[in-house]
Amino acid sequence: MLLAINVGNTETLIGVFRGRELTSRWRLATRHERTADELALLFGGFLEQEGLSFSRQITGVALGSVVPPQTESLREMVRRYFHFQPVVVEPGTRTGIPILYDNPREVGADRIANAVAAHDRFGGPAIVVDFGTATNFDVVSAQGEFLGGVIAPGVRTSADALYRAAAKLPKVELVAPRAVVARNTVESVQSGVIFGTASMVDGIVERISEEVGESTVIATGGLSELFLKECRTIQHHEPWLTLEGLRVIYERNAAVDE
Repeated sequence: MLLAINVGNTETLIGVFRGRELTSRWRLATRHERTADELALLFGGFLEQEGLSFSRQITGVALGSVVPPQTESLREMVRRYFHFQPVVVEPGTRTGIPILYDNPREVGADRIANAVAAHDRFGGPAIVVDFGTATNFDVVSAQGEFLGGVIAPGVRTSADALYRAAAKLPKVELVAPRAVVARNTVESVQSGVIFGTASMVDGIVERISEEVGESTVIATGGLSELFLKECRTIQHHEPWLTLEGLRVIYERNAAVDE
């Protein structure tokens, strides 16, 4: 079985795969200062819920991270507690997808994993809209190339910035209001944040499609469910797409090692 770990700026996703099937998954808050031993305690608790442990059944670990301190702590945790090396998405790792960025080293592991999973499952062209700390648009060509994309402020990031910058505006729950034209301050902020983001997503997807051709559009990320009814361009919802990409990358590197 494979343990897949994706460390984002806000949340860390953890999943266990039995073959191609994702049988267990968890989300936890990312904390940059967690040590290898603290992580082992957390991961051991998750695994125990499924009758698993460090010493049996888990035969591989795939790791993608955009938080360097946690990357190092997780490498150490895997070495010390699983007694093998993880497959880490980084320069030199076999992904099977050409990265056509000016500087491929700038592309986050989560974006690479999203592109790999999208092409593996849907082919191309494809656009992955990842609703996280940032709202990322990752674009895959028909030939399976990572073409680049768009990075916009995330939904919660935008709402928190508005709350901090405007003294009289409240912090609001991230839900769609009853109508676009709101009649109170809370719903006015919700309208701007939710409907504004939805319109931004649809507008950018349409612009990307004009450049690369008609594309399959996949939504992922912790806040993606908020926009399934609000965005007319989203065709598929895959909340664990990044973990799927890590599985594919692990398999491609394990095959090379054999």
